[in-house]
Parts: sequence; C-alpha cells; structure tokens
Amino acid sequence: MGNAILYRMASGIPGDISRQSQATVESLILDPANAFPGYGLFGKVANGKFVPIGAGDAAAAVYGLLVRPFPTTGGAASDPLGTSTPPTKGIADVMRRGYMTVKNNAGTPALNGQVYVRVAAAAAGKPIGGIEAAADSTNTIAIAGAIFTNGGDANGNVEIAYNI
Repeated sequence: MGNAILYRMASGIPGDISRQSQATVESLILDPANAFPGYGLFGKVANGKFVPIGAGDAAAAVYGLLVRPFPTTGGAASDPLGTSTPPTKGIADVMRRGYMTVKNNAGTPALNGQVYVRVAAAAAGKPIGGIEAAADSTNTIAIAGAIFTNGGDANGNVEIAYNI
C-alpha cells in the first residue's frame, strides 16, 4: 500500500487547486442536462446552475473553474486518478480566484501566457470548452484574468492563475 494517497491529492491532477491558501471557492449547483466532461474546465452560470463553457460563448460568460474534490471516486469507482468524471448533478466547488492545474490541449504554455478556451471547430484532442495556449481565430476566446504560470509537463498538465 506504498502508493496510496491518504491525505491530499497528488499535484498535477487537472482540477486540483494548487495553492489552497490563495483560492476563493464557491459552491454552485450543477445542471444534469449540461454536464462537465472533466475537472479543471471553465464554466458559466446559466439559469442559476453552473455549466461548461460551450459553443459560441463569449469570454464575458466565464464564471470560474470546476474544482476536483478530494477524495472522490467520480463517475465510476474504477476511474484512475486524474481521469474521474465529474458528477452530473448536485453541488460542485467553483474556483473564482486562485491557482489550478488544468489540461492544455493545444499550443505551448509559457510563463504569463494568455489562456484560451475553445468555443468552435472541435477536433481530435481539442474539445469545445478545452483549455489551449494558442489563439485559433474565432474558435477560441481569451479568458480575462487567466495566465499560465509555467510550461507544463509532458502530459499537458499545467498550472494557471485565474482572477475574476
């Protein structure tokens, strides 16, 4: 049992708040009709519920990032660490300010680099709502107050700073 994580999640997991003391987190209700595909994604408030950023959304709609709670088993008890599926209903934690590990889907993140979210032209490895380090014409939106704090790892996991 030497590989058990007993007290906190390992660093580098998408949706993990990387600097707890500097985060502002709120609880919001999820919409079962519009579920998040993963943790560490930007969302908006629609009809009083927190839903993922979707096709055609404007940067002004962004409300915060979906936090991965710990411990959690996600959608299936057999989900490996870092791949758990968020619940489709209930209350979720939303980071409004702070530092979080996210999955970068395109481009090369750099210190103080702009964070973008894909809102059109989904492609393999570039889902709608996915975080990217490079603008792609009108297919991505720049998230105000969000920057990369490092270059990420070989798996595409990178820390961002977000401040509403």
